Amino acid sequence: MTGAVIIFAIVLYMASVIYVGMRLSSQNKSTDDFYLGGRRLGPLVTAMSAEASDMSSWLLMGLPGVALAGLVAGNGTFAESVWTAIGLAIGTYLNWIIVAKRLRIYSEKIDANTIPDFFSNRYGDKSGALLALSAVIIIVYFVPYTASGFAAVGKLFNSLFNLDYHASMVVGAAVIAIYTILGGFLAASTTDFIQGVIMSIAMLVVFFYGVSTAGGMDTIMANTSVVKNYFSLSGPDGSYGFLPVASTLAWGLGYFGMPHILLRFMAIEDRKKLTLARRVACIWVVISMALAIFIGVMGYSFAKTEGILGGNFDPERIIVYIASSLSKNNLFCAFGAGVIISGILASIMSTSDSQMLAAASSVSENIFRRFWFKNMSEKAQMIFARLTVFLITIIGIVFAWNSNSSVFRIVSFAWAGFGAAFGPLMLFSLFWKRTTKSGALAGVVVGGVMVFVWKFGVAKLGGLFSIYELLPAFLLSSLAIVIFSLASKAPDKEIVDAFEAVNAEMKK
Repeated sequence: MTGAVIIFAIVLYMASVIYVGMRLSSQNKSTDDFYLGGRRLGPLVTAMSAEASDMSSWLLMGLPGVALAGLVAGNGTFAESVWTAIGLAIGTYLNWIIVAKRLRIYSEKIDANTIPDFFSNRYGDKSGALLALSAVIIIVYFVPYTASGFAAVGKLFNSLFNLDYHASMVVGAAVIAIYTILGGFLAASTTDFIQGVIMSIAMLVVFFYGVSTAGGMDTIMANTSVVKNYFSLSGPDGSYGFLPVASTLAWGLGYFGMPHILLRFMAIEDRKKLTLARRVACIWVVISMALAIFIGVMGYSFAKTEGILGGNFDPERIIVYIASSLSKNNLFCAFGAGVIISGILASIMSTSDSQMLAAASSVSENIFRRFWFKNMSEKAQMIFARLTVFLITIIGIVFAWNSNSSVFRIVSFAWAGFGAAFGPLMLFSLFWKRTTKSGALAGVVVGGVMVFVWKFGVAKLGGLFSIYELLPAFLLSSLAIVIFSLASKAPDKEIVDAFEAVNAEMKK
């Protein structure tokens, strides 16, 4: 009976997001509406959709898993989780302060509805080279990112109901695809707001129930003694020094290049409301990450009390284990467990829908329409846009077929790819008028390629070279932008005038 109640709560949640997609489908009159919502987002939806789509399953599975894994293995990774969270909190704040308003003004002025559009129009790229390159980068890195979300769904239902991983993963992907295909950007953003609220409720339920079941705070703190100096931010043995700290803090650099987050800045209806949106977003991020890390710490005592350590115990599934335990009490608690599971689903869906839309827009708008189907009717464009979301879903399912992949590691790599390929260029595009198309192309190529080179080549040398690939790739991309921009002809007057007009608008 309790299992039926959990399933009811999950089905209720899934039905609600599909309903939102159906209700908002009629508002998609054009592909501009489908991919950017006609720039009609309110401040709260902008804030929560940006951060919910940012955090993904990484918040409820990956981050607690990193904090817990050190206790389970007896070697400690608390420092990694904390410094990563600090880097993300700083990156979130700086992105809202530095990028949000300027990007909103600039993107509207040059009529850009996607990130590749923005880069292409910013530099007057009539050849389409920068547009195509940016679109390809989005496709290459968003496919594994989206796949990590699908994989998280499969892990979730396999752990809780012992259902087949592949079947669960496909069903979850299908639900995400349905409401995204129906409602586009508005549906994705609105459901992200709802999902952010559900994620918050789920984490609070897990926190209070987990602490109670684990024996209280004193027991939880005492059990961390399994790793000496576990809470030391320099690591149990003091080896987590400057380089590892800089490496994990570098996660924050990724924000400047995340298409699914940057699109929220471009889509807010009233740029004067960005201050309110920023405050809501930053507060939510800090509280949520702190809760996620503590759930990981508490998870060790909980697992020890429940006798589930060892064997097939997976630190990334600690919230699932807690939900399963909660459901055994009574029907009300079973519904609460269903809310927790829905919270995990929300964290997955809120990111996957945005990634699917960004990848789909790159395929349909920035590649096919730009180079091959320029004269498509509006109706044909909408059909093609929705078909592209469907195809991206299928590709994501293929990439997620391996059930042993780590959510944290997949997200880490994709995050580095976007951060290095787009992050430096976004900052230079907004703040340095001398940046040229040659510099932009060089920055995207060097950043995108160096993530692969560093991850699968240089990092294997160990020592100094084992740092998170985002940091060196970001720095090298920035250097390439400066060198190639200075070595090429200065931007045309029209491009400089647009830049100066944005500066003037920022002062109002």
